[in-house]
Amino acid sequence: MPESFVVHREAHIAAPPAAVFALMTDPEKILRWMGTEAQVEPQPGGLYLVNVTGARFARGSFREVVPVHRLAYSFGWDGSEVVPPGSSLVEIDLIEQGGGTLLRLTHSGLPSADQCAGHAEGWARYLGRLTEVAAGRDPGPDPFYGRT
Repeated sequence: MPESFVVHREAHIAAPPAAVFALMTDPEKILRWMGTEAQVEPQPGGLYLVNVTGARFARGSFREVVPVHRLAYSFGWDGSEVVPPGSSLVEIDLIEQGGGTLLRLTHSGLPSADQCAGHAEGWARYLGRLTEVAAGRDPGPDPFYGRT
């Protein structure tokens, strides 16, 4: 089995876990911080499909859904041979902390250091946007819009 690469990210969010969970599982709320289209079925085996940049769909399926505490879903990009749909795993834990939420993200199964770096950049950008939206602020235009 080839070696895989992992992204770890943490974000402190000024909202309770239930609000953060909703921002990650309700298609209309997802679009406030990431993407132009979203179709999600947050239950084991349910679809995860988000047009992240307006030009690139992330696709996978939910593996684990523990309301307001944890999400795990397979992840990849439509049309990609490098990170095909469902080829990696995103795990998100939401931990109540100081009136807000500590979000811990692990994205595993990435095939190379380059892919790891690119996904780390993307997660940093989108978790920052999520943090802004959860605090009631407008994150502004997505600088990744149109990226393929």
